[in-house]
Amino acid sequence: MANWEGINEFVAVAELQSFSAAAKRLGLSTAQVSRQVVKLENRLGSKLLNRTTRVVALTDTGETFYRHCQPILEELNAAERVITDLQAKPTGKLMMTAPVTYGERIIAPVINDIAKAHPDLEIHLHLTNQLVDLIHDGYDLAIRLGTLEDSSYIARRLSSRAWHMAASPDYLARFGTPHSISELAKHQCILGTSDSWKFSRQGKPELVRVKARMRCNSGVAVIDAALKGLGIAQLPDYYVNPYLDSGELVEVMPGYQIADEGIWAIYPSTRHLSPKVRLVIDALVDALQ
Repeated sequence: MANWEGINEFVAVAELQSFSAAAKRLGLSTAQVSRQVVKLENRLGSKLLNRTTRVVALTDTGETFYRHCQPILEELNAAERVITDLQAKPTGKLMMTAPVTYGERIIAPVINDIAKAHPDLEIHLHLTNQLVDLIHDGYDLAIRLGTLEDSSYIARRLSSRAWHMAASPDYLARFGTPHSISELAKHQCILGTSDSWKFSRQGKPELVRVKARMRCNSGVAVIDAALKGLGIAQLPDYYVNPYLDSGELVEVMPGYQIADEGIWAIYPSTRHLSPKVRLVIDALVDALQ
């Protein structure tokens, strides 16, 4: 477009304060850069640069014009990179992290399929229940469960999880079925890493401290204890659902179940996603939704 002629050249000269340096950056001759800037000045009817044998400096008008042009060119360059990346083949190393059990059961199979389909992509999947600093620790992507606390990252919702309270038929036959939060005090509860359970009462979320007969920092161990009739457990659906479906566990107090929580892919804020990160996120969305 004619209206864009000379703007690239002008911005380069303004930033480098040199026609020859601008020409080198743009891959043009110094004469071409000079001609384009002169045409731009003639079109605008205003002098943008003061030229001497030693230095090139912006006029007041040139300073104003530069401040408006520079971010526009940045956005245009970013748009070009986005299109280039969309067409690019995902390659290189991708570092990502996910919670242990959810990562093993849900995330890893999807990642393995991606690795199989893209042999030029090297994926490092680190499973940990500790929150990592993506930028400091060099991760491209993290999977987070529940409420997000760090707003400095960009987040995309992949799926959701539901919390269930459940116990074995044997336990309920021996101790009865609780129907309210207060009745839990008479029951044997199996806790994980938290001292409190999540409830919804009159449509509002509530955390209630629960007295534990047993506790363990492993959801797998907690579900095993519940299956063996040792008490009532509260765990996310990916632990509980297979046993609810088989009848080995029975849901307790479903009327107090909290609203589903989000499962998120988060990544550092950048102007555009690299092809490898976009590939993984899109694959996870397709698999989990």
